[in-house]
Amino acid sequence: MTTAVLALHYQNEVLHPDGRIRLGVAEGAPGRDAVVEAAGRLLAAARRRALPLVHVRIAFPPGHAGVVQNAPIFRNVVASGAMEEGSWGAAFHEGLGPLPGEAVVTHGRVNAFYASDLEQVLAGIGAERLILAGVATNSVVEHSARHAADMGYAVALAADACSAGQPHLHQAALDNIALLGEVSTVAALLEQDA
Repeated sequence: MTTAVLALHYQNEVLHPDGRIRLGVAEGAPGRDAVVEAAGRLLAAARRRALPLVHVRIAFPPGHAGVVQNAPIFRNVVASGAMEEGSWGAAFHEGLGPLPGEAVVTHGRVNAFYASDLEQVLAGIGAERLILAGVATNSVVEHSARHAADMGYAVALAADACSAGQPHLHQAALDNIALLGEVSTVAALLEQDA
């Protein structure tokens, strides 16, 4: 079974202390460094094992042109000026970006599959199992895990490389994702693929 790793939204705006989006890591959150460290271990281990790695980022056109603001999450992004293409906030967090040759998918909604080329990239890899990790657990991670399960992928989640702005939302998302696949740690999931 071909396993691919999806690294979701490891971007400055959601991971860096100066980022403007607090849905993934709360301001002053004590666990920020642990999530960044676990994400780094996930990427490094995927590379050592030659697992296909897909970096998924969210970014919007300059001035947020054409962004549908039907939901508070999108209205807030536009109002804050966050995640504009080419900005510091939309860039990958230091040490968590792609290396040459690794796939990068950009999307503009909550679900990473929606209106992006993620499905085509995964088909090109021949992926059957997905290890997901990223921020926020209760947003892009959960929505994308649900969509992946509906598409027929075996879903696994590296919980320690995920975060939500509030611990209870992180845990609720983990409980929901456990209905769709395996919820474990970076170490345990990567040992399965060793």
